[in-house]
Amino acid sequence: MTTTQTPVEHLDVLVVGAGISGIGAGRYLKTELPAKSFAVLEARAASGGTWDLFRYPGIRSDSDLHTFGYEFKPWRDEQSIADASRILAYLRETITENGLDAHIRYSHRVLAASWSTADARWTVDVERTDTGERLQLSAGWLFCAGGYYRYDEGFTPVFPGRERFRGPVVHPQAWPEDLDYAGKRVLVIGSGATAVTLVPAMAGTAGHVTMLQRTPSYVMPVPRNDALADRLRALLGEERAFALTRRKNIARGIGIWRFCQKYPRAARRLIRWVNTKQLPEGYPVDVHFNPPYDPWDQRLCAVPDGDLFRAIRNGTADVVTDRIETFTEDGVRLASGRELEADVIVTATGLNVQAIGGISLTVDGEPVHLPDTVAYKGMMLSGVPNFVLAIGYTNSSWTLKIGLLCEHFCRLLSYMDAHGYDVARPEPSDPDMPTRPFLDFAAGYIQRAVDQLPRQGDRMPWLTSMSYSADVKLLRADSVTDPELHLSRSADRAVVTA
Repeated sequence: MTTTQTPVEHLDVLVVGAGISGIGAGRYLKTELPAKSFAVLEARAASGGTWDLFRYPGIRSDSDLHTFGYEFKPWRDEQSIADASRILAYLRETITENGLDAHIRYSHRVLAASWSTADARWTVDVERTDTGERLQLSAGWLFCAGGYYRYDEGFTPVFPGRERFRGPVVHPQAWPEDLDYAGKRVLVIGSGATAVTLVPAMAGTAGHVTMLQRTPSYVMPVPRNDALADRLRALLGEERAFALTRRKNIARGIGIWRFCQKYPRAARRLIRWVNTKQLPEGYPVDVHFNPPYDPWDQRLCAVPDGDLFRAIRNGTADVVTDRIETFTEDGVRLASGRELEADVIVTATGLNVQAIGGISLTVDGEPVHLPDTVAYKGMMLSGVPNFVLAIGYTNSSWTLKIGLLCEHFCRLLSYMDAHGYDVARPEPSDPDMPTRPFLDFAAGYIQRAVDQLPRQGDRMPWLTSMSYSADVKLLRADSVTDPELHLSRSADRAVVTA
């Protein structure tokens, strides 16, 4: 490895990650703050984040693209629940249309960032993943848009006897291009969004696919295409139709979530009724599609046009609910004593959560311990100046929050420029404020990492909102200033709590 000796390049904003959040951030910066210098650093050699990383069969969104897409760029494809290739094309089109190519630096992994109050800037250590070169950049703001899971490995539990299995064991996050499962018996371990995507996608080629789950998930069929959106497009044109469809889908998503939260028993009965209609007569719905938790305590799994149910009906796939006792040479043996034979095993067992991309942060020489911080407006961290964390919704389309967050960030920077401030540091006025997990969500991948994440408070602006309507008011309509966001000028250190 070599270390550069050239002067450190300074940027107004450094965005980390060229996935859906980072591309959106770049577009807002370029449009709303054209005088600001910025770069988007991407550790991989390609843009697109999740939608370029995952290559497993059937990879698609589980949110409709009229809300998962950007507000500023209409979704024109006929698929509303869209394949990854279409989403990736949309993201790369966004890059080109907004002239972001020149701002994205590929194969640049951010290792650490150190804030200096004296200089009012971050010094950022970067590694070139293609050459091993180390370099430094400095920035007035650090905008972390890398999502919340590790890209280099997925989560796989320890399975006794795994080494005994004679066939391939594959995690969807590291899907081999040459995996041959045609005509073979495939066992998919898991019950979440990835599993319900993989099973019907593989069932058409495999000899048979079994989804083995320890605990059922709520699964609902949704139309792959939005018929009303197509009609509106024909009548009103792209722009107006997209705006109306987006509003319609936002309202529908909020309505479903609120119904499930307020009337969980009724929601459970309704989902069960829909499942019963989709499955063969006499199918044990309560064994395989009746979770022990209420709807939306974890994310509902959407299956476009009911493809999972169709695979079960036509006999190319089935579901088994049991626990694995051990892997065997030819498959797995379950706690019930049953043995499932397989030629290929897919561990669709989830993600490894990693906050802020694993970047090591220090503020004036003191390491930042994320669990000791509290999230301000769900986007900044207490005691950490000029830092933004881009995390979207867990109960709705991720990008709905990212768009509002980017708008608010640009408005904050404009306000600071207009009033001569260059440092923004959130600090709770009550140091004894009760806190709870930043992501108050029951999903296993969150619960495994909850003690590694920031916290949220019990009052605004320290609550992490998962309500789009509340965030429209907070992040779009309300002022960017707050008594608990301390703004200052680095030149004279005059602190203002405007």
